[in-house]
Amino acid sequence: AVVSTQSTGDKIFRDQVQFCLDNDDQFGPNIDLIKKSIGEEYELVLKDKLTFMNMPFKDENILREQGYDKTPDLLLTVPVAVGDDIINWIESKASFGDEYTHKQYLREQYWSYWNRFGPGLVIYWFGFVDELAGQTLDKGIIIRDHMPTNITTLL
Repeated sequence: AVVSTQSTGDKIFRDQVQFCLDNDDQFGPNIDLIKKSIGEEYELVLKDKLTFMNMPFKDENILREQGYDKTPDLLLTVPVAVGDDIINWIESKASFGDEYTHKQYLREQYWSYWNRFGPGLVIYWFGFVDELAGQTLDKGIIIRDHMPTNITTLL
């Protein structure tokens, strides 16, 4: 949430709060905007890759228009096999996948996608800790740090 520093009459306090907001390089509103922008950029990269590979999909905007509240970044129109594993959706994360954050995402996002759409793929574009690689594979969620190339369309 964006904080308004204008809501207090104390100018010194207001200036100090504004200074903190402007200089927070971890969790402040400026960093949130940068993270959001990078995330959108990587979603576009993913869409371009799928389009180049002739893999039709619906993005989260289309899915929301269709009434879905929890949506992956992309729902594949036709399931594909990544190696021996089938996927129906892809979630793009322009971040590094650590165990703590991944568990949060599982609880808040990925299991909902799995329940609605079946197995899927999560791409942590900046890598992930080795321990994540096989944690959810047997449950239908593949983790990668790039768009796989060993894909077979299931028609």
